[in-house]
Amino acid sequence: MLSIAIVFPLVFTIRGSFRRREKALEHLSQFRAALKTMYYFANSSNNLSEEEKTEISNILIEISDQSMEHLKNNKESTEALDNITDKVQAFVLSKSDVMSGRLKDRIFRFMNDLHESLENLHAINTHRTPISLKAYCLVFIYIFPLVYAPTIIRDLATENTPSVTYFVVILTEFILISLYNIQDQLEYPFDDYGLDDIKLDGFKMNR
Repeated sequence: MLSIAIVFPLVFTIRGSFRRREKALEHLSQFRAALKTMYYFANSSNNLSEEEKTEISNILIEISDQSMEHLKNNKESTEALDNITDKVQAFVLSKSDVMSGRLKDRIFRFMNDLHESLENLHAINTHRTPISLKAYCLVFIYIFPLVYAPTIIRDLATENTPSVTYFVVILTEFILISLYNIQDQLEYPFDDYGLDDIKLDGFKMNR
């Protein structure tokens, strides 16, 4: 009963949260790689002036910083991010007379990688373990001592002191609560609150 009602769902949710965390690291790496590659392409162009290179660099830095803040604050709306990323397209279109077609194609190709990684990160951040499954685990963790204690008392109380019985029940409950809290912390890998959270500052363009 313990394994079916509590342990199996807990292990399932912890494994799911850990996998989302690992996927988030992959998408963050892709995100930064796309930003840095666009930065290199733009700053290696001989057709752009220093002011124009600084402008596109500032846009990319703004995308980097705002994206990290968006994830850290667990925001559901992406309107602000969409407005910032649109600045890259606006810049390319405004400089279409001086930018080569090859450079524009490269920037848009890596913008596709940027958008893909951002959408995946936003999905990971907003869609987590089903609430009903977490509530199910928590309810059974709370009622577990009421079900488990009589069994322990029946098996141990006749041969051991009552303190041993209470110790076994409390220890088991502590382990289950700890596992639930670990899973709950893994659910939010970007908020910089738990020990295992992702260090977002390490994925900024200028780190």
